[in-house]
Amino acid sequence: MPDNFFLEEAVLDDMVKGMDLVEMPLSEKIFKIIGFAAAIIAAVVFLRVAFLGIWKGDFYKNRALANAGKIISLASERGIIFDRFGKPLVENEPSYKIDLRLIELMKPGIREKTFKELHKILEAEITGAEKLIQSVDLEKRDFLTLPFNISKEQAEKIKNLDLKSVAVKEEFKRKYLEPRIFSHILGYVGAVDVEDMKNNPELDLNDTIGKSGLEGYYDNELKGIDGKIIYYRNAKGETIDSKFLNAPEHGADIKTSIDKDFQIYFYNRMSEKISFIGGDGGVGIALNPQNGEVLAMVSLPSFNPNEITKNDLNNPKMPFLNRAISGVYAPGSTIKPLVALAALKEGVVSPETEIYSRGYIEVPNPYFPDKPSRFVDWKPHGWVDLYSAIARSSNVYFYAMGGGLPKSESGILKGNYDKNIWSGLGISRLNDYWRKFGLNEKTGVDLPAESSGFLPSVEKKEKASNEPWRLGDTYNVSIGQGDLMVTPLGLLNYIAAIANNGKFYKPTVKENSQPEILREYPELADYIKEIQKGMVDTVSKPYGTANLLSGLPVKIAAKTGSAQIQGNAKTNASFVGYLPADNPQIAVLVLIENAREGSLNAVPVAKDVLEWYYYNRIQK
Repeated sequence: MPDNFFLEEAVLDDMVKGMDLVEMPLSEKIFKIIGFAAAIIAAVVFLRVAFLGIWKGDFYKNRALANAGKIISLASERGIIFDRFGKPLVENEPSYKIDLRLIELMKPGIREKTFKELHKILEAEITGAEKLIQSVDLEKRDFLTLPFNISKEQAEKIKNLDLKSVAVKEEFKRKYLEPRIFSHILGYVGAVDVEDMKNNPELDLNDTIGKSGLEGYYDNELKGIDGKIIYYRNAKGETIDSKFLNAPEHGADIKTSIDKDFQIYFYNRMSEKISFIGGDGGVGIALNPQNGEVLAMVSLPSFNPNEITKNDLNNPKMPFLNRAISGVYAPGSTIKPLVALAALKEGVVSPETEIYSRGYIEVPNPYFPDKPSRFVDWKPHGWVDLYSAIARSSNVYFYAMGGGLPKSESGILKGNYDKNIWSGLGISRLNDYWRKFGLNEKTGVDLPAESSGFLPSVEKKEKASNEPWRLGDTYNVSIGQGDLMVTPLGLLNYIAAIANNGKFYKPTVKENSQPEILREYPELADYIKEIQKGMVDTVSKPYGTANLLSGLPVKIAAKTGSAQIQGNAKTNASFVGYLPADNPQIAVLVLIENAREGSLNAVPVAKDVLEWYYYNRIQK
């Protein structure tokens, strides 16, 4: 054994040899797994922080402030709506509402005591508040504003109760001037309900929003931004400081194209006539054909937006329905100018072609030759051409334009005519022109709940009734009867396009410095001029159905109509027209439901309305 041999060294050598096997590199997969897990944890933490700090930041900020103090809302004023001359149509009045402090209210015994005390002062008005509270998410809201106003006297009494669960706040109440006259234009405001929140999740139960009319359509512009002030409290609940979080911001004002004085006159004249004849309701619209501005819009019956009653809500005559844009009606003979225009353009007839109206035409019955189908005129007119057919409103003439004439009636034709006279336009081409003039579409007016018209067709009838389209159906729609339905505003807009040589403007109620052209047909201008002549004859000729207007010192173009409804049990009367005929500045529609004597009851109203506008606006 060598002298320098040590047992410890031998042992250490053996240990080192064994450790060579332990010092192997870790698998790269382990580092990837650890890194991936760390990234997920970091991402979750980051997203949670971002969610709490950004998306929910305002909520938790307000919650923290609420714990440190008491936040009071300062009501903003809603924007004012003016007529075209700057006259206000609505005002804001100071009012009072009740805030229920939900944290205090949920304490034992407080809820019952609070409602008992409030009921003594408010009586029936507090009914329904319990149900409203049940819909509140206490995680997100610590107070609830009850959806009704209280008087100043009631507010003082509630303040004197000194209830911690109740606070009275001052805000503004909408006051509508001439309320019934402008109700369908302005609409009304009300508290947010469950349906509103379904349509717009960003709304709060404490909000007040526009429910209809301009209030609803322009709600985002009209409503201001409520201010907030915080009262800081110490541990004893004593107020030690206050600070404005933000001041209230007034909503934007809106200037409309409505002529206030004209609207009042139009409404009163319509109301007077409908009341006198015992009619069911009616529509009156006036617009400027040269830019689409709505000058007046009347819908009867109406309602009082300052005080909506149960009688209004349950009224079968539907006073909340804006008939001008949401109602659909058979146009009657007011559709005839468009049928005549289509017939001219398609070569079915020339202006000089004459048709004899003996009071009816007969269509042979192949199964019973001795029993032909008879389609009647509203009276015999004799020989009529394009112009006198429009002026007299001859049904026989327009039967021929729309559905054609049977060869057996060749004796009632004279002058130049095309072979198309035997087949007429037909339902397909009638549909083409109805669509050209937008009768199946919404006009796009800046009011909510506008309807569109209904255009009958072969396919629609077969699908709805499983019956074929017949010649009689074409005859009916050619004179504005049958299943053809239009909105009053859509009807007047097509008449305004006739007045404007084929140019359609989008109707607007809010003042618009840049009118929008919906469509225009310069290729129809020459044909339209022939239609205009017939509409002028409707007023100027002794036989014209609107000859009552001939006494006005201005050239007027017009068309009257009567539509039988409910199995011919009732008649709706209508008038459409414009003046001056050679430079139109106003187009007017008057429609009276259940008018008894047809267009005879619509024309006098139109005369007075156009006369007022001519002397008070155009002549001045």
